[in-house]
Amino acid sequence: MHDDIYQMYLEEVEKIETFAPEEERALLERFCSGDRSVHDRILEGMLGEMVELAGAYAGRGLPMGDLIQEANMALILALEDYRGGDFRAVVRERVRAALEEALQEQSSADQAGEELLARVNVLKDISAQMAEELGREASVEELAEKMKMTPDEIKAIMKLTLDAMSVSPDAEV
Repeated sequence: MHDDIYQMYLEEVEKIETFAPEEERALLERFCSGDRSVHDRILEGMLGEMVELAGAYAGRGLPMGDLIQEANMALILALEDYRGGDFRAVVRERVRAALEEALQEQSSADQAGEELLARVNVLKDISAQMAEELGREASVEELAEKMKMTPDEIKAIMKLTLDAMSVSPDAEV
């Protein structure tokens, strides 16, 4: 389904007439002089380029649809801030910056998730080990001391584990 929507979007963008440099210049002049009626035409005329710019970042951690959305948002913001000069250069720079930031945020989120998963697995292993050694379940305080963490950090990991189990597709409702 996701790929179908993306393909439909690409087909719609292909139908939009791009503008010649003269038309772009005239539209931007009108926009800078306060004529907001050309706003949508400027954005539409640039959508194909946004797809191309986003395509350069494909396969780097975000779905193509998300990359295009980030590019389009950067285009909108660039137009809102535009007061003159080389519009395309400004847009390209804003889009590249937005795409790099989105990829960095995704990478950071992935890394945080991996670190949390590692902590959950270590907690599970240590908890099982301590239960065997003690002949009972270890307390939160004992686990915290063993893992060199605070009891609140241990509770947070346990809560996340329980929350994940409660939304598991295999969970009974």
